[in-house]
Amino acid sequence: MNVVILAAGMGKRMQSALPKVLHPLAGKPLLQHVIDTARSLKPSKLCVIYGHGGAAVPEMVGKLAESTGAAIDTALQQPQLGTGHAVMQAVPQIDENVPTLVLYGDVPLTTADSLRRLVEAAGSDKLAILTVEQANPFGLGRIVRENGNIVRIVEEKDANEAERAIREINSGIMVIPTRRLKSWLESLSNNNAQGEYYLTDIVAKAVLEGVPVVSAQPSAEWEVAGVNSKVQLAELERRHQLNIAIALLEKGVTLMDPARIDVRGELVCGRDVVIDVGCVFEGRVELADGVTVGPNCVLVNTRIGAGATIKPFCHLEDAVVGDKSQIGPYARLRPGTQLGEDVHVGNFVEIKNSTVAAHSKANHLAYVGDATVGSRVNIGAGTITCNYDGANKFRTVIEDDAFIGSDSQLVAPVTVGAGATLGAGTTLTKDAPAGKLTISRPKQMTVENWKRPVKVKK
Repeated sequence: MNVVILAAGMGKRMQSALPKVLHPLAGKPLLQHVIDTARSLKPSKLCVIYGHGGAAVPEMVGKLAESTGAAIDTALQQPQLGTGHAVMQAVPQIDENVPTLVLYGDVPLTTADSLRRLVEAAGSDKLAILTVEQANPFGLGRIVRENGNIVRIVEEKDANEAERAIREINSGIMVIPTRRLKSWLESLSNNNAQGEYYLTDIVAKAVLEGVPVVSAQPSAEWEVAGVNSKVQLAELERRHQLNIAIALLEKGVTLMDPARIDVRGELVCGRDVVIDVGCVFEGRVELADGVTVGPNCVLVNTRIGAGATIKPFCHLEDAVVGDKSQIGPYARLRPGTQLGEDVHVGNFVEIKNSTVAAHSKANHLAYVGDATVGSRVNIGAGTITCNYDGANKFRTVIEDDAFIGSDSQLVAPVTVGAGATLGAGTTLTKDAPAGKLTISRPKQMTVENWKRPVKVKK
């Protein structure tokens, strides 16, 4: 099977310099949704027709093809003279021995199951159209039937009053016998209200030649909804997120409000996972059994171990959190963070490119960067690892059972030995020996006869 994806439109109503098909839905471009679905059908040829947006669309397609190792052809439609003209641009690149499925780069939510039904209905010699009945079909092409058989498609601007009353609409998605498609395209006319070459005109040609025209229907109306404005994009975003939420609920995940979750990638959940409102998941996020995520958290490419709790307002990116750990509230785990079992990271603690072993804790107001932290370590409030000298970064090592007093600065490269204690306010520039108390602070003194300055009256 060939797949041709039409993605040449400008999208004037989007009010954006970005080509319409590159606007994101759930974190990835509209066009990528369509390509991913098309690939699941394992086509022999896949061709994207582009036009507006210059090199942006083929560049995105090229990167996607490179990342997956699967070829995607592109063809330029210039000028844009309608859907029939767009498909003409793909003719040199498609195999005439197999049917051709036509999809649209701005219709992102069509499911593979619906497309398989359409392909099955078409077989090798029929023209199959994905149709749907709508309560308000204004602006859409109507399916005209006689004695139950499809005889033609009429566009809104070319329809008479009786035809406008028809509720069955053409989604534009078709499966077409490719040999016949080539001859039908060659005979298309642009004698219509728009002065364009309509792909839909091939339906009447198929009827004239005795080619059966059949239909299949999607599981839901939103599967054929397109995006022409930011309003429609927002509506489809919510629809898509609700679909994801329903799938999570059916797998046993507890969502405090299914309408307030955003999954912009892949979210994999174990049993008895609880997700509160306002959470955003980007990239691939894994939540093991019994994980609880508090409200308004952002998790990006992160793995959370069983029984861990992520408290409200945390931001985790490219991080691994061990079983039974507690994070937050208001904690930030930056890329390269790996936490062991039962690690506590409290409010306003930031960890970057560091490993923290089991049962250690930094409960508040600390920065741990480029560090290796052992087990059962306590990092006091206000502690920072000074890992950057303005040009290079250095590593701090804190061994098992160390205690770091509040408001300490560990100037890397430096090691705190096992069981060592740093007194509060210490600036550590040399290694602290294991099992001993290390303090670096000036001797406390009181200045006699000192008086606080007072404001001079002007």
